[in-house]
Amino acid sequence: MTRNVRLRGRIEAIAASLSGLLFLLTVVWPDWIERVFEVDPDQHSGALEWVIVGVALCATVIFSLLARAEYRRAGAVRS
Repeated sequence: MTRNVRLRGRIEAIAASLSGLLFLLTVVWPDWIERVFEVDPDQHSGALEWVIVGVALCATVIFSLLARAEYRRAGAVRS
């Protein structure tokens, strides 16, 4: 059972890291979407970038809290 808990915690930690990376990428380089995909979905208004920043920040916080709970639960099961 602790193996599943650890796997779930690792997946959540990886998801938190990836969403945090997306958050930082969008804050530092806001027009990466236009350059990478060669499209401009918001016609340079910046609205899409702010949505990505908000969603990525929320996902980072949520996944971090979930991973923290899994690691604490795994530690409690071992004791």
